Amino acid sequence: MEDRTFAFIKTDKKLLKLFFNEINVIKGLGNYVEIHTTRHKKYIYYKSLKDLIESLPQEFMRVHNSYIVNLNNIESFEDNQLISGDLKVTVAKSYRDCLTNTLNKMML
Repeated sequence: MEDRTFAFIKTDKKLLKLFFNEINVIKGLGNYVEIHTTRHKKYIYYKSLKDLIESLPQEFMRVHNSYIVNLNNIESFEDNQLISGDLKVTVAKSYRDCLTNTLNKMML
């Protein structure tokens, strides 16, 4: 199961198959998370951001106490703002260096 490309989440009393490459941003809401997808849908899932980041593939990175982003779906990054899909996410100072180093490795 190491190379899996999807996971199931329980939302609205049903199990939903969610492909990792379709996730743009995950926003923390206390013990819940709000998952924003490339299809402009939002899903609420009962899990903390801290627990969720440990079970996500390596293309996901925490960039703020309240946000995890899919590095593959970042459209732009300038100053302390990144754009992923229709969302602007503020990158916290404590995460900026790590994000910048990772993005530099992905440059041509």
